Amino acid sequence: MKTIGLIGGMSWESSKMYYQYANEYVKERLGGSHSCRCIMVSVDFAEIERYTFLGDWDKIGEMMANCTQQLEAAGADIILLCTNTIHLVSHYIEKSTSLPFLHIAKATGIAIQERDIKKVGLIGTKFTMEKDFYTTILKQDFGLEVITPSLTDRQDIHDVIYDELVKGQFTDTSKGKCIDIMQNLNSDGAEGIIMGCTELPILVPADDVKMATIDTTKVHIQQAIDWAIG
Repeated sequence: MKTIGLIGGMSWESSKMYYQYANEYVKERLGGSHSCRCIMVSVDFAEIERYTFLGDWDKIGEMMANCTQQLEAAGADIILLCTNTIHLVSHYIEKSTSLPFLHIAKATGIAIQERDIKKVGLIGTKFTMEKDFYTTILKQDFGLEVITPSLTDRQDIHDVIYDELVKGQFTDTSKGKCIDIMQNLNSDGAEGIIMGCTELPILVPADDVKMATIDTTKVHIQQAIDWAIG
């Protein structure tokens, strides 16, 4: 089994799910007392958040490149960035290492193709929903039709993520709000919903909604482990 390098802390609420899912899936694949070989470099999310709202994506990219180099020096064989939004600067990671890098949107696209879904709804931060770093991969590489919520709904989800989820607050009120938005997308023809923020599946577990959902955290780490074991 090869070693997975994880850039975490964005936020730690979802980073812990990467570690949990990694070990659960390795046990499922290999049985017995097997667990995942992994290394994590975890950042201070307050710094990332500050640069995000300043629009200083280059500074964040430099931080991600530094994390990548730390993981490579520690012996990682593949790099995963444990967040959706910060993939906006994934080119900094790719330029800083010769190691394979598994982009979360590509992992998501593969999972959607396997479900034979053609039209999908995307929810996450406004950066993920409104910029093209994520949707371009889904459209060009996988031929998907991607729809996003209304402007008001996008703002509501964005606020829930930054005001609550990254701080470990998961309320029934926000859960209900997100489910309503997901149902609106479903009514607009979405055959499935991408949970395009790694904290969203914690707030709205798949079993709590009737529509198909894609847990980006889970599909990201599972595909990395398939690579590490295969």
